[in-house]
Amino acid sequence: MAEASRWHRGGASKHTLHYRKEVEIRTTLQELLLYFIFLINLCILTFGMVNPHMYYLNKVMSSLFLDTSVPGEERTNFKSIRSITDFWKFMEGPFLEGLYWDSWYNNQKLYNLKNSSRIYYENILLGVPRVRQLKVRNNTCKVYSSFQSLMNECYGKYTSANEDLSDFGLKHDTEWKYSTSNTNSPWHWGFFGVYRKGGYIFTLSKSKSETKNKFIDLRLNSWITRGTRVIFIDFSLYNANVNLFCIIRLVAEFPATGGILTSWQFYSVKLLRYVSYYDYFIASCEITFCIFLFVFTTQEVKKIKEFKSAYFKSIWNWLELLLLLLCFVAVAFNTYCNIQIFLLLGHLLKSTEKYSDFYFLAYWHIYYNNIIAITIFFAWIKIFKFISFNKTMSQLSSTLSRCIKDIVGFAIMFFVIFFAYAQLGFLVFGSQVDDFSTFQNAIFAQFRIVLGDFNFAGIQQANRILGPIYFITFIFFVFFVLLNMFLAIINDTYSEVKADYSIGRRPDFELGEMIKKSYTNALEKLKLKKAQTDEDKKTSKRRDLAEQARREGFDENEIQRAEKMKTWKERLEKKYYSTEIQDDYQPVTQQEFGELFLYAVELEKELHYINSKLNRVMRKLSALGQ
Repeated sequence: MAEASRWHRGGASKHTLHYRKEVEIRTTLQELLLYFIFLINLCILTFGMVNPHMYYLNKVMSSLFLDTSVPGEERTNFKSIRSITDFWKFMEGPFLEGLYWDSWYNNQKLYNLKNSSRIYYENILLGVPRVRQLKVRNNTCKVYSSFQSLMNECYGKYTSANEDLSDFGLKHDTEWKYSTSNTNSPWHWGFFGVYRKGGYIFTLSKSKSETKNKFIDLRLNSWITRGTRVIFIDFSLYNANVNLFCIIRLVAEFPATGGILTSWQFYSVKLLRYVSYYDYFIASCEITFCIFLFVFTTQEVKKIKEFKSAYFKSIWNWLELLLLLLCFVAVAFNTYCNIQIFLLLGHLLKSTEKYSDFYFLAYWHIYYNNIIAITIFFAWIKIFKFISFNKTMSQLSSTLSRCIKDIVGFAIMFFVIFFAYAQLGFLVFGSQVDDFSTFQNAIFAQFRIVLGDFNFAGIQQANRILGPIYFITFIFFVFFVLLNMFLAIINDTYSEVKADYSIGRRPDFELGEMIKKSYTNALEKLKLKKAQTDEDKKTSKRRDLAEQARREGFDENEIQRAEKMKTWKERLEKKYYSTEIQDDYQPVTQQEFGELFLYAVELEKELHYINSKLNRVMRKLSALGQ
């Protein structure tokens, strides 16, 4: 009687757990549906910000200003500038020709000179271009005493402390006088330093001939000196056909070693956000995004209040907080960009005779795009939270969680060896091979070697002895040994997890099964599919399990014994593990006791059979060991 009472109490508990499981399934499906709507809205929002014409506009402008060669010198363009002479040839040649388009291809006049140049006849030059130079003072470095008789001037690398602020040259125009910048543009991060705003600045004329004379005058009066460290060429274009601004910056750095190193930035951005009907649809998506953000934030605040410190023990909750933080940052960036565009755009477009500094607006707009890109990346990663209820994804997450300690230990060993080789490569090949010119470059070069992208000829030429030794030993230890150890850790852990799942461990509920069950119930309610009885479902499930057992190599006798045991178990559970709560206690009859006894005998037979199989396996292992 006591046993029966305990079974009835277990039945009530089982009923409660079943109800909780149904609630959890329903809640998970609701969260999944809501999150999919949010993700679709975010995708529409992000893809609406990107225009395919951005790439083509950048490509056209870069081809015009970077790849166009100096007349008579096919190898001299902006990318190949290496001397001051090459720089002035570019400024007076390809740059001047690419900047001023005041007539049609048949020399027919298109518009008055008061209007701006229209590059490729479609892109309006906003305002006038600006050229800016930064210099360093003399004696910003020290000449060794033995060489002071040969050289008494020394110009160090660019830093804000070394910057030259004094007038030089002719001293009567702005290009010869240092000017502080009154714009909001950020500092520029170049190859050889971080360059401040301000400098020796001049703007170009709307007349092509006047601008050419200006370049000639600067070249003849040595505007570029030994102290010059960088020259910026900034200008902006607008294409009304695709509603895009193209902000262009050409940079020529003059390192202390001599020579010139060029770089460039082409930013095609959509500063006028709301013009067409599609733009207003994107605006509605932005409002919807903010509503979702408010809802998700409220949900997470409630969870933190409910679970308190236990909330932070789940990696998915940390991902949720990270995603919310990125969303708030994206909203802040978007608001700031729109306010700045509203305040500055009209002012910049008013003065056509001055330089229009759109670089500041483009800079923050690009950062906003980057934040949105990172946000949608983590938004897609969050999908794994819901897919983890699937058997395969549950196995994957279990594998990673089990082997994390082994991976951390392996990672320490891997990076010790990896950084040792990186420092070796930097010190041995750094002065000869571009891939190893800095320690950071050496690290990335080794990652590329692992992926099969390497310059063995350059390494061998830099050092004929250490080069091949470095390469062969790195490939052997890192590629053949360490990476295979990493794969072995993953494979072994996955095999263990798969073995656990094969003997009955499963996720609490599987997403695919939930969706399939909901779909079947819907069809049955709509009378599009015949409803299955409980007996049909059990028969179908039993048949599927038997077929799975045959695929896994079990013989028919084992399958029949398992089916017999399952029948015993189901009959007993149906009788004693009732889901209905009963107040009166029923005694166990003699017939029921006999059934229980036979069930215990069958269990004993199964245990004896399993024990005998384990003994045979152990004997075989012992024989192999001898």
